[in-house]
Amino acid sequence: MVKPSARVSLDGLVDLACRDGVDVRPTLLRVLTDLYVQRPVHSAEEETQFVELALGLVDAVDAQTRATVAAKLRQYPKAPAAVLSKLAASGTADPPDTGANEDLIDLFFSAPSDERRLILVNLDVTSEAARRRPMPGASELVRRLESAALRRNPAEFSRILERALSTSRTLAERITYDHFGEPIVVAAKALGISIEILQRILLFLNPAIGQSAQRLYELCVLFDDITPAAAERMLSIWRAGAARPRTVHESIYWDDERRGARAQSQQASPRPPTKREIQSPRGKINQR
Repeated sequence: MVKPSARVSLDGLVDLACRDGVDVRPTLLRVLTDLYVQRPVHSAEEETQFVELALGLVDAVDAQTRATVAAKLRQYPKAPAAVLSKLAASGTADPPDTGANEDLIDLFFSAPSDERRLILVNLDVTSEAARRRPMPGASELVRRLESAALRRNPAEFSRILERALSTSRTLAERITYDHFGEPIVVAAKALGISIEILQRILLFLNPAIGQSAQRLYELCVLFDDITPAAAERMLSIWRAGAARPRTVHESIYWDDERRGARAQSQQASPRPPTKREIQSPRGKINQR
């Protein structure tokens, strides 16, 4: 007996969900998830289809449905990080424990840049998300962050960032030394740092980012695309998960050993991209 394809089943459910007077969105999300987890491997098209449909349904279903779907996806080895993140940040289900938050941190920091972007642009799920109050001396902290970056001193930058974000040293270092730069963008958005200052920080703080005009451009676009509420939401998730000590070392840093001792003696890195090589979302990049 030939089983019906998942694509046929999904199309039928989507049609049903559009009928007037019938709200089958909770059922649709549950069945989508059941179909998804039944297969150990998915094509790129199937993966994209599930992610797009699930992200569009999460806000429209009840808390019990979200909890059921989240439980199923947590048991699936390759569950999309963007869907798990939005479920965790939905705001209506019971708050996740520190273990769940730690898992979400690992999901974000181990995800490729495209998945990180999906997570961040879908985190602004409620208008009641916590907003950071202006900090006394915030401008001085921002000035010190920029100064540390321009001097290529990530150890000092992470110490100042720890204070600015009121977070742990471990989390501040993880944000600072990340290979791809999205965590720095999140921190800058939450702190109210301007795009011009962020550009200079990205250029000088991390050689893996500063030497790539394409990476700098993508991070500037991301900064424009995410909201302060989404940045705050991600920071709150990071803080909760970072409260537990990490037991597994991950190679996520571009300079993972004896960073502080070598900060001042570090040799000058190759020339960063010039103004002509990089364009920000609102014109050419600004440098000092």
